[in-house]
Amino acid sequence: MEEQSERAVIRFSHCQKEIFCFCLPEQCPCCGEELRGSRLQEAPVSIPSPLTNGHKTSCCLLVTPAHDNEDRDFDGTSDLHTGISNTKGGTQGVVYNYTPGGVCRDQTRWERCISVPLVRPDMFHLLAQWDQYLDRFSDGPMWDPAWNRFDEDHHNCFSFCLGFINGVLAVEGRSPLSRDSFAHTFILPRMRKVSKYTTLHQHIQRHQYYVVDRQEDQQEETPVKPGLFQ
Repeated sequence: MEEQSERAVIRFSHCQKEIFCFCLPEQCPCCGEELRGSRLQEAPVSIPSPLTNGHKTSCCLLVTPAHDNEDRDFDGTSDLHTGISNTKGGTQGVVYNYTPGGVCRDQTRWERCISVPLVRPDMFHLLAQWDQYLDRFSDGPMWDPAWNRFDEDHHNCFSFCLGFINGVLAVEGRSPLSRDSFAHTFILPRMRKVSKYTTLHQHIQRHQYYVVDRQEDQQEETPVKPGLFQ
């Protein structure tokens, strides 16, 4: 799956078709017309992967396949793991995440993540306190295995992340979020984008192209909601 993330998907239009592939072919796979030197209806467009390197993010909630998932893949059936990145994403960011052994501060293993930005770059007051908030929250007895045992259903990595987010919301004078409302508003829309992209990528790997009829009045996808502290 690492190889998939390195091969960008491109889209181009020809003979009233939208064609997705990894590189522009010499001939149109639909009509056979030579493409080299010919005018396409539009310039080819690169389709960016919805996954990011969590260690290059700042102040984000991150979702990645569980570390015991050998394929490290978002396949819709594997367990997922969540964490919060600190402010050092410009260099080598640290991801705080709760495990049965307590809170880990990972500098690797979060290279392919769904990322939910939480803080705007101009929220200087919050950025200045973010890492202190993370350290203080992580050192609390709630996450110390000597005091509280990890539970896959009720006291887990997402409990840690949502507890931290709600703590920051309280400091900002905002109301807390429930587990369901946060997941449905911020995580599930991004999961759907990853699922669509993964399906497209796998189809191109198997068949070289993915072709659909060109829609003249294409409607753009509803954008996912931006971060929480906006």
